[in-house]
Amino acid sequence: MTIEQVQQEILEEFAIYEDWMDKYGYLIELGNDLEELDPALKTEQNIIKGCQSRVWLATKFKNGKIYFKGESDAVIVKGLVALLLRVVSGRTPAELLETELHFIDELGLKQHLSPTRSNGLLAMVKQIRMYAVAYNRISEKGGSQDG
Repeated sequence: MTIEQVQQEILEEFAIYEDWMDKYGYLIELGNDLEELDPALKTEQNIIKGCQSRVWLATKFKNGKIYFKGESDAVIVKGLVALLLRVVSGRTPAELLETELHFIDELGLKQHLSPTRSNGLLAMVKQIRMYAVAYNRISEKGGSQDG
């Protein structure tokens, strides 16, 4: 499934809910389903700067694709992590750099999250893009590195 298809699928899932309280409930449910991050990956290096709650994002680069794992200590933010990972994990760096993550705006997440959560979401997206840039350079050199 392409990044675009996954984003469309997410938009359709959220379209079922008319009320934002229900959408928040669904986000929490997604976060509860997120696989727990190995405590060894909950390092200072993997913390996303700019988030009010603690958010960890770990990567592995294998066979030309970036695999992300993440977690947060806040329930709604954990749901946001789950959404992002669903879209971006298992993609090539080029795919991540070439695709706009429009589902965030189309869902209205920025408008319906507190300013600190919205900033945190943007910080997560920025960090994902930074990993894509770094791993794209490794890819261009013909390398495959675990990170």
